Amino acid sequence: MNEDRGIWDRGACTFKFLFSFLLFLLQAFLLAGFVRTFIYQPFNIPSSSMKPNLLIGDYLFVSKYSYGYSHYSLPFSPDLFSGRVFSREPKRGDIAVFKLPRDNKTDYIKRVIGFPGDRIQMVGGVLFINDQAVKKTRVADFVDRDAKGNQMSVPQYRETLSNGVSYFVLDSNTEGMLDNTSEYVVPLGHYFVLGDNRDRSVDSRIPLFDPQGVGFVPFENLLGPAHLLFFSVKDAAKIWQFWLWPWSVRWERLLRLIDS
Repeated sequence: MNEDRGIWDRGACTFKFLFSFLLFLLQAFLLAGFVRTFIYQPFNIPSSSMKPNLLIGDYLFVSKYSYGYSHYSLPFSPDLFSGRVFSREPKRGDIAVFKLPRDNKTDYIKRVIGFPGDRIQMVGGVLFINDQAVKKTRVADFVDRDAKGNQMSVPQYRETLSNGVSYFVLDSNTEGMLDNTSEYVVPLGHYFVLGDNRDRSVDSRIPLFDPQGVGFVPFENLLGPAHLLFFSVKDAAKIWQFWLWPWSVRWERLLRLIDS
């Protein structure tokens, strides 16, 4: 009888342990979902379009609350409501993540340059906003590597917007089609975005009717600004390959606040 009672007690303890563990997992899952939906969402840089400021292999947190929330802020983007709640405009020069207007699914990251009603144009590689040239100063070349690993120097500039936001851009060819454009007029409720790597960026300079175009980005599609660069690995490495971390991690880039 005592033996049966002991087996029963051990079974009850095991059940309580499993129940507590499952409850803990559920709470952790719900907390992670809440944080990802309403506070911070992780994002990794998949392309070179934001060089030299963001590199392939950078992992960052996007601030979900900074611009307020649209239905794209929710997991799987259910079409529950239109517009934004608790909305706040981005700052000119913000590096922002958004849903690509062409499919409303793919996450892109670019710099917010033009606001509703702005007139935007590129002339000889110089950015014009409402007929005013954005200050562009030549600085030391950016040292990069090509696909074969060979070192190369890329012309680098510092752009400074009218609100004081300043950042580096790369521009090897100022005579390209995307360095000399017609004038874009940003429609109401939309924004004009550019990549910092001007010769390697698909952005608002390419209209939405183009199969690869981005066009103007609706306010509703903005997820939030990049806030913190928390991890970075070299191009060929993966974040889960922890056995390579001593050599693959860019230690100097960890835990960087992204101001612009």
